[in-house]
Amino acid sequence: MGGCDLNAEITIVDKGRGPQLSTSRITVQDLVPYFQLKYSYEEIRQIMPSLSVAEIQAVERYVDEHRDEVMEEDRRIRERNATRRNPPHVEELLRRAREKWPAIQERLRQRLAQGANGDGHPC
Repeated sequence: MGGCDLNAEITIVDKGRGPQLSTSRITVQDLVPYFQLKYSYEEIRQIMPSLSVAEIQAVERYVDEHRDEVMEEDRRIRERNATRRNPPHVEELLRRAREKWPAIQERLRQRLAQGANGDGHPC
């Protein structure tokens, strides 16, 4: 059952990162997307095997009891993530890769066509 002490009471606490399990570093917001997608406890445990069903249920209860504030925080997180940008050097690398992509696709098409025609090995 997870990495927690079986006798420890499972509560939601705030240690400065927002509401989280008292028994782990998993925050309420870490689980919100899975609840929104209606994942089962077992599906969540496959993604986060350190969690017990009791821990997932504790977070679920907290979400149910604080739905408006939890969903508002989820909205703010999604909004913030949507406006995030890569550092300029990463954006430049991505731009160069996008410029090269059509030429790479064309070379691949030519190789595949040669192989399909029996004119040469496709690799």
